Amino acid sequence: MRLAILDDYQNLALSFADWSRVKEKCEITVFDRNIASLDEAAQLLAPFEIIIVMRERMPFGRALIERLPNLKMIVSTGATNRGLDSAAARDHGILVTHTSNVLAAATTLELTWALILAAARNIPYEDRVIRAGGWQETLGMRLYGRTLGLCGFGKLGTAVARIGQAFGMKTIAWSTNLTEEKAAAGGAELVTKDELFARSDIVSVHLVLSDRSRGLVGAKEFGLMKPDSIFVNTSRGPIVDEAALIDTMQRKAIRRAALDVYNIEPLPAGHPLSKLDNVVLSPHLGYASEDHVRQYFVDAVENIEAWFAGEPIRIVKD
Repeated sequence: MRLAILDDYQNLALSFADWSRVKEKCEITVFDRNIASLDEAAQLLAPFEIIIVMRERMPFGRALIERLPNLKMIVSTGATNRGLDSAAARDHGILVTHTSNVLAAATTLELTWALILAAARNIPYEDRVIRAGGWQETLGMRLYGRTLGLCGFGKLGTAVARIGQAFGMKTIAWSTNLTEEKAAAGGAELVTKDELFARSDIVSVHLVLSDRSRGLVGAKEFGLMKPDSIFVNTSRGPIVDEAALIDTMQRKAIRRAALDVYNIEPLPAGHPLSKLDNVVLSPHLGYASEDHVRQYFVDAVENIEAWFAGEPIRIVKD
């Protein structure tokens, strides 16, 4: 059989797990780059019976699945993958399995605060200044006493709030289904969406991408923000109107933005966001800790071996 491992940008998969028994039955090909188009993906992946997809790095929809006649099994890293059409796979008799999502919320929580602190204290910019021979060109924002606004107040949003409260920040929150009782239980004040953007010194987005949340943050919301405020997105790029964000940052209408997610990933070379000194960028690192990614591939091997044994595990059923 032929097995493809997609989007392994750092070539970690084969060193992070024991593939010896899989290699007895499979020829393994690692793709260490993003496959940019549907036609290219269909051509490159057509020979493979097993494909391991790295979370949502590459969309894996019905149009692609229908062009992969040899595909028998998909292993999707993580517990969920909104870029994978599992129903289409099942329609074509393809087994879809997932891996563990070990402490995914914890890794994203840590990355969120890394971005907030980097943006508040201008760390990436000052790092570049020092490397160029300069010294201390900016003044950072103190967090104590400031207002942290959480756009989304589920498990991750409430965890972000707890850290903010430890820094001495006031926390406010909004989401479509959030109640005063749930907000209060997380130490936050329930506000309207407009209030959240108008009152916050830092706005951090923690929503699931859906038809309802797509484009939820746009020119109106950025227009409500304070001139010295910070916008942070570690959820999904399309929740934000990217053109409105770029315009806001080019005009320096707010202090800074810190982003881990984008409309197109990897971010294309020369993208307008990459040219702005008031934007902190990270390459979708929220879930990508060493422990986390290692577990993905350990579980992927277990899934494949279980399938070979006729007893598949971690089957995606929804």
